[in-house]
Amino acid sequence: MNDFPQEWSTLRVALAHDWLTGMRGGERVLELLCEAFPDAPVHTLIHKPAAISDVINRHPVHTTGLQRLPAVSRTYRYYLPIYPWVVRQLRPSAADLLISTSHCVAKGVARPAGGRHLCYCFTPMRYAWTFYADYFGRNPLKKALLKPMLAGLRRWDRQQSANVDRFVAISNHVRRRIQAYYGRDADVVYPPVDTARCTPGSQPGHDGFDLVVSALVPYKRIDLAVAAYSQSGYPLVVVGTGTEFQRLQAMAAPNVKFCGWQSDADILAYYRRCRLLVFPGEEDFGIVPVEAQACGKPVVAFGKGGATETLIENETALFFQEQTADALWAAVTAAAEQEWDPDVIRRNAEQFSPAAFIKGLAASIRHCLEGAGDA
Repeated sequence: MNDFPQEWSTLRVALAHDWLTGMRGGERVLELLCEAFPDAPVHTLIHKPAAISDVINRHPVHTTGLQRLPAVSRTYRYYLPIYPWVVRQLRPSAADLLISTSHCVAKGVARPAGGRHLCYCFTPMRYAWTFYADYFGRNPLKKALLKPMLAGLRRWDRQQSANVDRFVAISNHVRRRIQAYYGRDADVVYPPVDTARCTPGSQPGHDGFDLVVSALVPYKRIDLAVAAYSQSGYPLVVVGTGTEFQRLQAMAAPNVKFCGWQSDADILAYYRRCRLLVFPGEEDFGIVPVEAQACGKPVVAFGKGGATETLIENETALFFQEQTADALWAAVTAAAEQEWDPDVIRRNAEQFSPAAFIKGLAASIRHCLEGAGDA
C-alpha cells in the first residue's frame, strides 16, 4: 500500500480517463489514483471491465453512449471525429477536484461545479498534433480528406485547454508540447513505475535474446527492430499485441519470436533474462525502459523524446539518432560489446518510483487547489 498524503483523505475527487480498454501505462497511473482516492467515480468514453484491473473496476465507472455500440472496445478509434461531442455526456457531480488523465479528450470532461481541474497530461491529443501520419497513413488523398477533421480536432483541443486549471506533464518533452500547442505552462511529474516489483533476477547474465515490450502500433516503430534482427539472426523476443501484429510477424525471420500478450509476471521474467531491451520509438515518457532498468538491464533506444530523460548514455543505455534498422543495429552491436553495471542501471530507475510520483503530484494538487500560478 502506498503512503498517500493525509489531506487527500478528505478531498472529494472525480477522475476522468480517455477510455478503459486495457492496462497500459496510462491505466497504471489511473490505478494508483484509484488507490489514492477510493471513493472517486471514474468518467470515461468506454469501459471494458474484463481488460481492466480490479482496483479500477471497484470504482463507479460512468461511460458515454459509445458504450452501447457493438464491438466498440475494438473499433472505438474509428469514432475519433465525434469524441468532442461525446465527451460532453460526462458531467461529474460535486467534487473539490477533477483529475483527468488524458492523451485525447478526457481534459474536455466538464469541471464539477465549484471545483478545480488538474490535468495529468500524457500528451496533447496525439492523433491530431503528432504521429497522425503513423495512425492514418501517408496516402495523399486520405491526407487531404483528413486535413479539415484534424484541423478541427486541434482547434477543439486547444480550446479545451482553458477547461484546465493546472497542467501536469509526464515529461519535459510533453511540457514543451503543452507550451507550444496550448500556450500553457505545466508542472513535470514523471509517471510511477513499480520499481519494488521490477527487480534484478537471482541469477546474473542472460539467456541469449534481446527484448521488445510494446503495443504493436505504427508509431512505436517496432518494424525497425524486426527488420534489424531478421537480418542479423540474433534472437529477439517481441511481447505485445496491436494492429501491427500480423504485418510484423509476416516480415520477421524465424529468430524473431512473437509472444503476444503476457502477464506482468511473465514480462518480469523476460526483463530479467534478456541481454538488453530495444526501444525504437519516440515516446512521451516510456515506462518500459524504466522497468527494464529496474531489473538491471541496459536499453538501446531512439535518442529523442521521453527516453532521453529516463536513460543515461553509456551508463544505462545507448541511443541511436536515426530511425533506421541499420542505425538501431549499430547501437545494439555497440551495447553488446560494452560492460554494464546492473546496480548503476537499477539506481537510475529508482528515481521514478510511486513514492516520487505521489510527492510530485501532491505538490501540484496543492497549487491547483490554491489557484497558484498558471500551469
